[in-house]
Amino acid sequence: MLCPVCKIDMLVIEYSKIELDYCAACQGVWFDAGELELLLKVIKLDRPDMFQNMLDLPEARMPEKERKCPICNHKMKEANIGEQPPLLIDVCRRGDGLWFDGDELGQLLKQLAQRQSDGQVSRPQIFSFLQEVFK
Repeated sequence: MLCPVCKIDMLVIEYSKIELDYCAACQGVWFDAGELELLLKVIKLDRPDMFQNMLDLPEARMPEKERKCPICNHKMKEANIGEQPPLLIDVCRRGDGLWFDGDELGQLLKQLAQRQSDGQVSRPQIFSFLQEVFK
């Protein structure tokens, strides 16, 4: 699969039976539909409400270069997710998946960990996870 930013082949990284597509050049991550939710469940940060109706999120108007979905090759929509600060990610309009630039996935995981009320996952566990998967 080609990176939507660099247009080079991405690496396939498997973590807990979830295949992530990772670009070593720009450090972006592609999640096929449903993979992000699976990953968050594995690391006990699942928030089912966060990813419902991703296609219905309003389009963010940012000066970012147009990106095409690496699966269907159609223009992706930019959408804000997360909280303070919101994160700008790229969403396939057909529902094929989500693209996170560089550290956006790390920022989202930090936000979710901070909101975790039962203390199941600590920050060191999250950073350890990111280092393990994206060496």
